[in-house]
Amino acid sequence: MPRLRVYELAKKLNMPTKDLLQELEELGLDIKNHMSYIDEETVKLLLELFEEEEDVEKSKPAAKPKKEEEIEDEVREEVLVAPDELQVNTLALKIGVPLNKVIQDMFMKGIVLKPNQKLDERTAREIAKMYGYKLRLQQETKTEHVEEQMSKLQQIEKYFEELYTKHAGELVSRPPVVTVMGHVDHGKTTLLDKIRKTRVAEQEAGGITQSIGAYQISYNGKKITFIDTPGHELFTEMRARGAQATDIVVLVVAADDGVMPQTIEAYNHAKAANVPVIVAINKIDKPNANIEATKQQLVSKLNLIPEDWGGDTIVVPISARTGQGIDELLEMILLVAEMKEIKCYPKGPARCVVIESKIERGLGPVANVIVKDGILKVGDYVVAGPIYAKVRTLIDDKGKHIKYAEPSQPVMIVGFEELPNLRYAIYAVEDLETAREVSEEIKARIEKERRSKRRMTLEELLKMMEEKEKKELNLILKADTLGSLSAAQSAVESLKSDEIKVNVVHAGVGPVTESDIMLASTCDGIVIGFRVKVEPQARKVAETEAIQVKTYEIIYDLIDSLKLSLEGMLKPQIVEELIGRGEIKKVFDIKKVGKVAGVQLLEGKATRDSKVKVYRNGMLLFTDEIETLKHFKEDVSQVEAPQECGIKFKSRADFQQGDELEFYQLKEIKRVL
Repeated sequence: MPRLRVYELAKKLNMPTKDLLQELEELGLDIKNHMSYIDEETVKLLLELFEEEEDVEKSKPAAKPKKEEEIEDEVREEVLVAPDELQVNTLALKIGVPLNKVIQDMFMKGIVLKPNQKLDERTAREIAKMYGYKLRLQQETKTEHVEEQMSKLQQIEKYFEELYTKHAGELVSRPPVVTVMGHVDHGKTTLLDKIRKTRVAEQEAGGITQSIGAYQISYNGKKITFIDTPGHELFTEMRARGAQATDIVVLVVAADDGVMPQTIEAYNHAKAANVPVIVAINKIDKPNANIEATKQQLVSKLNLIPEDWGGDTIVVPISARTGQGIDELLEMILLVAEMKEIKCYPKGPARCVVIESKIERGLGPVANVIVKDGILKVGDYVVAGPIYAKVRTLIDDKGKHIKYAEPSQPVMIVGFEELPNLRYAIYAVEDLETAREVSEEIKARIEKERRSKRRMTLEELLKMMEEKEKKELNLILKADTLGSLSAAQSAVESLKSDEIKVNVVHAGVGPVTESDIMLASTCDGIVIGFRVKVEPQARKVAETEAIQVKTYEIIYDLIDSLKLSLEGMLKPQIVEELIGRGEIKKVFDIKKVGKVAGVQLLEGKATRDSKVKVYRNGMLLFTDEIETLKHFKEDVSQVEAPQECGIKFKSRADFQQGDELEFYQLKEIKRVL
């Protein structure tokens, strides 16, 4: 038996890789990840161990499923619970079951709970039923009334926000949605064509239409959806509104060309969207291909460390032209999808993301979408931001008219009167009235935002950041040449301190584009251009998105501007300035006043707002403030040496004759980088 990687052993054992990793950890094996090798002796032992467990399970008598009436008979008592009592510890107390037992029993069912955790109604009912109780919620009618008072849009948003917690037990695996990105001429299109031609059944291949912008393939009995028209807006605009268009990114890098500017830009967008990245090193069939040198660039330019170098980035050498390595790439995509546990709720109203919208001849405005949750059906009413439609026709990626589309399925929606905007998710709603109502609400919200929105300046952004504990400034940096870019980036990154972190989210050569603005919108940053122009469309988007773009011709102007703004964020340094010294010559105990120190000023002065340090035998006794300062019987603001004065301290009275005093004033000193 040869040595195997973890995921290969998982396939042999017919179990999820994630479960096997957990089992190996419990067995005390030092396994880093799914790509780690297991030696042949250990593989043999593990196979024997798991086969024994399987035999034991098979030998057990099969449990007979209980009939519905039997389950109902087990419900001994009804327990009344108020909505605010839906948390683990309170419910355990109500049903008289030890808290630890509830947590342990639910853990065995695959649900991890904490003692003070809030519960959704479904989970609470499941826990109660597990111990023979029927849960009845107080004020259920009141809750329903409140739900009715919510706007239709709020109800839809709330439904999808709570989808994965309310229906945790009904979630199913969804085919991954994959976007292939990379530098121009590195083979993205060739790779997609090769996958499409070799992995789609021959009888279907001829019917594929390119107008969908995405297609679905099948590999080893599992589906994968590829987005055929990747744009950065799929990561920026959609992410900004909570709907992720892509689950996995395949970053294509040519083995004969290495990491290029568009490679870096594509990776930065994927990173900003927090999407897992698989690197496909393409063109390995070329004579001048250098896989190891390309891996080195992945490390130095993108900080992506390949798994065979001890990192956690999957890197697959391929040839899109010959098909070499494509099977392994598809296998890795399915493996990452399994590890990521891509789930969906396959019932109820559909939620879709728009990957393209256009005017299609003979069909009018159409939206090319990928279904994320639910089932989208012909006849459904859908809302796409401020517009709505009735689904007249659904066309799949093979050009066929279909009646419904399932999660991760790419489909064209026909029935819109206006073009849907890519930034909005599409929701299926119950009827025409709801569709109109939601559409009007979104229109009103857009108008309100448009009126209140204005450009945020760098200074305002920094001021807003002052309120946050961790201060970070995200920058998108564009320059005219690689030399200028390198100099500007080095200078910008040098402007840092323990309190402020400057992040260059993306740095590139060329004019400021719409893509740069949308990336800044995603990460709450600003765009800086050095000796480059701002494209007209980018200016319009910057105005709409309230993103500031600052351009400079001289590097010192760029640095000085940022430096001054960042210094304004630094908290001033507080220092003590010694202004005088004195000695307590006598202590007076005055009725209704308390203890007063009779002080001889030896040098400098004492002021009413001084901080005072009191020493005895050279050791600090205490630090206090002055409540009253008198010269003879007069209240004064200042006394200078060699005069005498009377001092009553604010907090302390444990001083005595002979104690030495030092008078300080606190000064703020502006800090510089």
